[in-house]
Amino acid sequence: MPVFNAHIPADRFSRLQKQALGSALPRALHEALGIPREDQFVIISDQSPGSLFLDPSYMGMNRSENAVIITVLFTAERPLADKRAVARAICDNTVDALGISADDVFIALVPVLKENFSFGRGELQLAQR
Repeated sequence: MPVFNAHIPADRFSRLQKQALGSALPRALHEALGIPREDQFVIISDQSPGSLFLDPSYMGMNRSENAVIITVLFTAERPLADKRAVARAICDNTVDALGISADDVFIALVPVLKENFSFGRGELQLAQR
């Protein structure tokens, strides 16, 4: 049920790299937590010049013009160890998919109660009845 939104600089990555990223993000969840491979909800948003701002050195990073922001709507019930494993896998898979530095991958895990997801039909499939 995680939903990814990858904000990437426009015209920096090829269509194939974007497709690789679209597969790499849910694969990270499968690798780190065993979440089913078909649980794929990914948005890749090209950000035009002047609309994506990441400080080049905040927190000791050495960010380039290829830096990306990845937000993940993620179940709030997960323990910190799971969140660490997911963040590491997302970073590693993003680096592999886009050919960028790990310093260029900013990740925000946004906790959401699982009962707040609807997979279609306006139903909250994971809410207790």
